[in-house]
Amino acid sequence: MNSVDQDEYRRLSDLLAVGLAVVSTRQGPHDLAVTVDSYLDISYDPPTMLIALYGMSRAAEAVEEAGHFCLNLLAEDQHDLADRFGTPAAPLQGMLSGLETTRTGDGDAILPGVLAHFAIRIEQAVDAATHRLLIGPVVEMCEGRIEGGPAVRFAADRADLR
Repeated sequence: MNSVDQDEYRRLSDLLAVGLAVVSTRQGPHDLAVTVDSYLDISYDPPTMLIALYGMSRAAEAVEEAGHFCLNLLAEDQHDLADRFGTPAAPLQGMLSGLETTRTGDGDAILPGVLAHFAIRIEQAVDAATHRLLIGPVVEMCEGRIEGGPAVRFAADRADLR
């Protein structure tokens, strides 16, 4: 079995252009939001999606405990939100302060100005290396604004598709 250098893997895998999103859920009376770039639409029949969260994170624990989450696809001018919710150990209380959010039927936050959102209920949770894959059907979705493009990360930095 060949050994792959982890630093080289990280450098090369950063060459994947990935769209940025924010996953939101509720933990008791508090909102939790975390930036993700590992998500996938798995099936159209039935509509099913997957997210990958670091398995030892409070985000993975909260999302799995809630049993549902909202995947908010960020627009190109929302990198500040990706930075805000991508900061490790951000305080749980007041996480969404200053944002005029709406809610999914399950109560998860829909961020303002996103390209689209998908409300997902978890049916499967699978361990994969250091991450937890959370998989489930889309139970609600809505298009947001469509002008502009997606927030994208490439080579560990912000990128523009134009």
